[in-house]
Amino acid sequence: MALTLEQVRHVATLARLALTPEEEQRFTTQLSAVLDAVAQLQALDVEAVEPTSHATLADSLLREDATRPSLPPEKSLANAPAKSGTSFAVPKIIE
Repeated sequence: MALTLEQVRHVATLARLALTPEEEQRFTTQLSAVLDAVAQLQALDVEAVEPTSHATLADSLLREDATRPSLPPEKSLANAPAKSGTSFAVPKIIE
């Protein structure tokens, strides 16, 4: 689907973009190519394709979520430039 220059200008206005004439020409070509690709996808028959949540059908590669002992506060704050009790002290930035 070939877009017209007016359609590209309309989309740029909606997106609040100020495009140069060169950019308008380039985006006319690029956006038309994107719409052509979408049209190709819409032409596919996907009725028998089961929906997936990931592009690959591989099992999750993440480790099992398990509780483990954490770093003790004394060790985690050993190199902190400033601390307040068992927490890092940082400068206040909101007044």
